[in-house]
Formats: sequence, structure tokens, C-alpha cells
Amino acid sequence: MSQNKKNYYAVVKGVKPGLYTSWGGPDGAQEQVKGFQGARFKGFYDLGDALDYLTEHDIRVPEHDSYVPKQESIDEDRVLIYTDGSSIQNPGPGGYGVVLSYKGRRKELSRGFQKTTNNRMELRACIAGLRALKKTSTVTIFSDSKYVVDSITNGWAQRWQLNGWKTESKKIVENADLWRDLLDEIKKHDVEFVWVKGHAGKRENERCDELAQRVARGDNLVVDEGYEKDQNLSLF
Repeated sequence: MSQNKKNYYAVVKGVKPGLYTSWGGPDGAQEQVKGFQGARFKGFYDLGDALDYLTEHDIRVPEHDSYVPKQESIDEDRVLIYTDGSSIQNPGPGGYGVVLSYKGRRKELSRGFQKTTNNRMELRACIAGLRALKKTSTVTIFSDSKYVVDSITNGWAQRWQLNGWKTESKKIVENADLWRDLLDEIKKHDVEFVWVKGHAGKRENERCDELAQRVARGDNLVVDEGYEKDQNLSLF
């Protein structure tokens, strides 16, 4: 995903206030503000930030599952992956939920763990979704975790890997095992990450939350080996 091109335009004062996925063209944001006295608008890289901006100005938009950049919305080969992770008491029993959507087909994934963290479950959800793909694909991942989305889109995770899984301040990166796995999976595909606001009525992400919560409270929980290994190392 390009880090220089803004994909979303929120118009709060214009001919027709709302969310736009292109600047130019007859259906773009420019037509809504050009020549409009007192026009007010703003461009965003992330869908969630654009929606938050509109909400702050009391402007509501319809269900936004389809709000991906206009040039990508016509791409019938794009796979949509919705993800969520949960940990009870954090750390505690946890789970992840994933919904994959492709050409009208839909698949759900979930798994529960005995003891883990929210962040690890958010990462595992993205990894599980990508690993479910049977061929190289163009993918959009929707996540409510800024920990995941910002770390990828801002290039932080990639720099941690180059630095031997240490931050710029030389601290050891938490969850390095899962960051490594996620970056390996991303390399196999053309992947875009989109942040969405959690518990905001986005149907598929709400479903992922339900799946994650259900397995976290279930009986068939497995060991999150990466978490247990980190905990054991911290004892010495």
C-alpha cells in the first residue's frame, strides 16, 4: 500500500458532505468542495481515521464494508480479510477470529489459547487469515488494532526485523515470533492493512470479535508457545 497517496477524503462542509474514496472525477471529493464557500475537508490514509473525523462533525455514513480505495473496489480478485483478537484479563485465556471474503464466498477461522495477550491474538488473526490463502493474492486486511496496522503501514515492524528485533532504543521487541511470521506471510501477497474502529457496527469485524470471544471462553484451548517461551525467559 502506498504511504504517499491518501485513499479517503472526508468532506464535512461541501455540496454533499460524506466519505469519498477519490479526489478527482465526477464522484470525487473535489467536486463537493470546488467553489463551495467555507468548504471543509481532509484527506486520510486510513479508513478509520476518516470515519472518526466525520463522526466528530456529526456526519454519519452508511455501512462501510465497501469503502476501499475506488481503484481497488473494482478489483474482483481482491481478498478481504477481517480480523480480531481477544484476551480475557490480558494476559489470560484468549482467541482470534477471522472472516475471509472472496467473490461472494466466505470462510470463518478461530482458535483459542490457554494464556496469551490481546496483541498476540491480533497478530495471530492476521497470520491465520493470510495462511488460509491457497495462492498469491491481492489482499485487504481490516483490523481494529492500531498496534498491528500502524506497525506495518509505518514500517516499524520491518525496521525491527532489520535491527535484529530490537527497537531504535535497543529494547527487545515484544512478540517478535509473530511479527516474523506475519512479515513472512505478507511477502507472499500484495497486502494492504486498513484500521477500523472497534465495536462500531462493522458487521464482519463484529463477527470476528464474537468468534474470538467464544473460543477464548471455550474448552479446547491450546498453548501459545511463543508467549510461554517469553515468560520463561523473563524468569532468568
